[in-house]
Amino acid sequence: MTPHDLEAYLHAHIPLSAAMQVHVDEVTDEHVRLSAPLAPNINHRETVFGGSASALSILSAWSLLHVRLSRAGVPARLVIQSNRMDYMRPVAGTFSARSTLADIGRWPDFLRMFHRRGKARIVVAAELLDGDDVAGRFEGEFVALGHVAG
Repeated sequence: MTPHDLEAYLHAHIPLSAAMQVHVDEVTDEHVRLSAPLAPNINHRETVFGGSASALSILSAWSLLHVRLSRAGVPARLVIQSNRMDYMRPVAGTFSARSTLADIGRWPDFLRMFHRRGKARIVVAAELLDGDDVAGRFEGEFVALGHVAG
């Protein structure tokens, strides 16, 4: 899946990503990096709204799982179960979120559980970035659910 393909998918299926003007910067099996401009995500202090920072982090984490599952040929519905976002400093410009699996060693167990039970959980981490500087940290637990015929 190319960055363009992922961006088109996000904008078509998750309208908030289009409203935030999310751009897909990079897609690999190890990470996904999304960015967004300040203007549609600004708060009353002329910095990035915390909800936008959290949403971009969640979108980046979700996208990483979506890409990995798609490349593995595993059809699944992904939902977030829980998350934590720590904000370290305000961001006053374009911002990005770079996601990685919290523990890459858990991926085979995640796939095995999904194939066995039709449901599996995994934790994804993301750094909120202001340029190359870390401005926040995200961690979320996602659940992959098998498609129900019908």
